[in-house]
Formats: sequence, C-alpha cells, structure tokens
Amino acid sequence: MTGTTRSSAEIDPRRKRILFRCWHRGIREMDLVLGSFADAEIATLSDMELDELERIMSEEDNDLVKWVTGEKPVPEEFRDGLFPRIAAYRPNFSPLFKDANA
Repeated sequence: MTGTTRSSAEIDPRRKRILFRCWHRGIREMDLVLGSFADAEIATLSDMELDELERIMSEEDNDLVKWVTGEKPVPEEFRDGLFPRIAAYRPNFSPLFKDANA
C-alpha cells in the first residue's frame, strides 16, 4: 500500500512518475510528507515547480526529514519556494524523535 489517495489516471506521465517517487522514498516519514504534498498539489504544479520538486527529491531522505522536523536548518537554496509548502504537509513526528532527544 502506498498511502496515496489520488488517482494518477488523469495526470501526465511526468507527474505520475513524480507522484510514485514521492510515495516510495525509502523512509516512511518522507513518504508521508512528500506523498501527502504530491497528492494535494501534483496536478497544479507548474513545470518550474516540478523541476524544483525533483531537485528536492534528489536530496538524501535523512537530510530531508531533519529539515522538515527542524532537527537541522534548511539549506538556503530550499528556504523559499516549494520546500516550505512541502514541509507544511508534515505529520507530527514528535513521538518518533522523543527518545532520541532524551
């Protein structure tokens, strides 16, 4: 089960590939963040935003999850644009990181 609630039948092949990759990251936390974002936004993203999403997706999952949770600062190149919108889709990760901070 991917977690997606969106049908990819009505979107173009590039968007289908991105949607699939958003839900198949390797780290479940990033599946939930990127997948939720893609479900909600993929159909309306511009070509430039799709390019930016693919750049973000090329980053390491461990870094992405730390940026989303605030464990590490977001790099300058991702502080504006699409990344803040993506990070807004984050679930509550506090229980996952509670023991690590103890």
